[in-house]
Amino acid sequence: MSDSRVEVTPGMFSLAEEKVSWRSTIVMAGFALLVLVVFGLFGSDELVTYRLTADDASFPLPPFIVASNTINIVAGVVLLAMTALAARWVSGNTVVPLWWIVLFGAIALFGLLGWLAAGDTVPLVFLLSNALILAVPIIFGGLSGVMSERVGVVNISIEAQLLAGAFVGAVVGTLTGNLYVAVLAAMVAGMSLGMVLAVFSVKYLADQIIVGVVLNVLVIGITNFLYSQWLVTDSNAYNFPGTLDIFALPLLSDIPIIGPVLFDNRITVFAVFLAVPLLWWILFRSRIGLRGRSVGEYPLAADTVGINVTRTRFWWVGLGGLLAGLGGAALTIGNVGAFGKEMTAGQGFIALAVVILGRWHPVYMAAAALLFGFSIILRVWANQVSPGIPTDFILMVPYLVTLIAVVGFAGRVRSPASVGKPYVKE
Repeated sequence: MSDSRVEVTPGMFSLAEEKVSWRSTIVMAGFALLVLVVFGLFGSDELVTYRLTADDASFPLPPFIVASNTINIVAGVVLLAMTALAARWVSGNTVVPLWWIVLFGAIALFGLLGWLAAGDTVPLVFLLSNALILAVPIIFGGLSGVMSERVGVVNISIEAQLLAGAFVGAVVGTLTGNLYVAVLAAMVAGMSLGMVLAVFSVKYLADQIIVGVVLNVLVIGITNFLYSQWLVTDSNAYNFPGTLDIFALPLLSDIPIIGPVLFDNRITVFAVFLAVPLLWWILFRSRIGLRGRSVGEYPLAADTVGINVTRTRFWWVGLGGLLAGLGGAALTIGNVGAFGKEMTAGQGFIALAVVILGRWHPVYMAAAALLFGFSIILRVWANQVSPGIPTDFILMVPYLVTLIAVVGFAGRVRSPASVGKPYVKE
C-alpha cells in the first residue's frame, strides 16, 4: 500500500500568504521604529504611573512608575526583536502567528499609553473595562453580520437593527419598568428587521444592498420622528429606563486587573462571552453550522443534498438580527440609560467592517471590535491627559488603525463565495 502523505516543500508555500507575512513584518518594523524613536528617544522624560488596580480593589497591586521615554525605548527594542524574529519566520516560509501580532500590538499600545500620559497616570482597569463595554454593541452587530453573510446574504442593515434595538429597549424599559423585558423586546425588534431583510432578499430576490440601505434610512427616519415628537415631550415617562444592574462574580471579580474588567459587568457583557464562542462552535463544530456555511459557499450543491437554501438563509439572517437587537439594547439600557437621536453613530457600519477584518470568523471579528472599543475610550481619555494633541488626529485614530490592520495584517480576504448572490432553484 503506497504512502499517501504529502511532503511539504518551500515551493508549496502560498504566494498570497507570503506577501501578507512580509507586509506584516514591514508594518511591524514601522511601528517598532515609531515607538523607539518618536516615543522613546525623542519622547518626554517625565514620569508616567501605570495604575494596575483601583484603590478599592480586593487585592491592590502597587502602581508601576517609570519615565515615559524609558518605557518606550525598552518597548521599541523588544518590538524590533519581535520584528526580526517574524522576518526570520517569513524567510523560512512560515506565516507570522496571529498571537505574535497580538502580543506585538499589546506592547506597542503599552508604550503609546506611556507617551500620552507623560507626567500623568494610566488607569489600565478603567481603559480596558470601558473598551469592552463600548465594543459590546459592535460585537453583537458583527455577529449579526457573520451569521448573515456566512449563508450568503449581505447585511448592510446592521445599523438599523442596532438603532431599532436601542429605541425599543429604552421605550419598553421605561414603560414596563422591567429592563429584562426591554432586552427581549429589543431582540424582537432586531429580529423583525432581519426577517424583513431576509424576505425581500431571499424570497423576492431583491438587491440585498438596496434593501439594507432602505432599512437603514427607514429606521433612522422613524426613530428620529418618534424621538422628536414623542420622547422629548416627556422623557421621564417614555425615555428614562435606567441601566441594567452590574453583577460581580464571586472570587473571579477579585482577580487583579482582569477581574473587574471581565467579571464585574452587566448581563449584556456576559452575553458577549457566551455568544461569541457559541457561534464559533455552531459554525465550525456542528452540523447546523456546516449546512449554513455550505449555503453561503455552494447553494446549488447544498440544495442537491437536500438542504433548504431559502429556509436556512431566512432563519440565519433573522437570528442574526436578534443578536443585533441585543447590541442595540446594550447601547441604551446596558450603558447610557436613555435613547438619543441617531445614537448608534455609524456603529453598524463599523460592525460590518470588523466582520470583513475578522474574516467572517466570530472570534477574530470580536477581537477587531475590541480594537475599535479601545480606540473610542482612548480618544476620550487622551483628550484629558494630552490636551495638546489635535482633536482631529485623535478622532481619526480608530479608522487609521483599521486601515493599517487591513493593509498590513489582514491582506486579501475572501468572502463566502455566494454572498450577495440570490439563489433561484432550478
